[in-house]
Amino acid sequence: MIQKSTLDFLKDLKRNNDRKWFEKNKPRYESAKNNFEEFVTMLITALGKKDKSLKGVRAKDCTFRIYRDVRFSKDKSPYKSNFGAVIGAGGRKSEKACFYIQVEPGNSFIAGGRWMPSPEDLKDLRKEIFYNTAAFKKILNEKNFKKHFKTLYDSKLKLAPKGFDKNFKDIELLKYTSYIVDSAVPDKIVLSKNIFIHCEKIYSSMMPLLKFLNKACE
Repeated sequence: MIQKSTLDFLKDLKRNNDRKWFEKNKPRYESAKNNFEEFVTMLITALGKKDKSLKGVRAKDCTFRIYRDVRFSKDKSPYKSNFGAVIGAGGRKSEKACFYIQVEPGNSFIAGGRWMPSPEDLKDLRKEIFYNTAAFKKILNEKNFKKHFKTLYDSKLKLAPKGFDKNFKDIELLKYTSYIVDSAVPDKIVLSKNIFIHCEKIYSSMMPLLKFLNKACE
């Protein structure tokens, strides 16, 4: 499980986001990093009870580096103030719809879906939704799904995507540039033994969406 010292480190890092402070606190970082990777290993095992495709997935292939790429960003802070991991076949480099968890003091969340797919895959996703709109809407309106997720999110096109009828009654569903859902996780749950049960419940509720999105790009 996630230790309080890990959240404390991330909280302090957010206040002192510079290389000098980070180097001075490198032992704390290593401890927090190891704790998160151990947590991800346990989480993969827990989720693997419901999804056999996770067999063989390793934590080190799922977790992201804490170092930020600041080349094209106005924010030049060198470090992220969170730990994140994509859990699915292929880990963080996966091109499939996957489960994602981010741990950050006061801003932890679980997400799932397809983030920034290639133009080809995005077109396939839209076509699948266009031809199977009823099935897609049924997933989004399922009681257990709505218990954890409000709606799809991410940026949307202002106009109908090229190749699709602008008068299609559910055209708004085709305007998304990513197909993602998310659910906030309070710190008290992040630090609780129940975090694994919580993740399993959310994973179960998002699995129909993940399967739909992955089928579209087969």
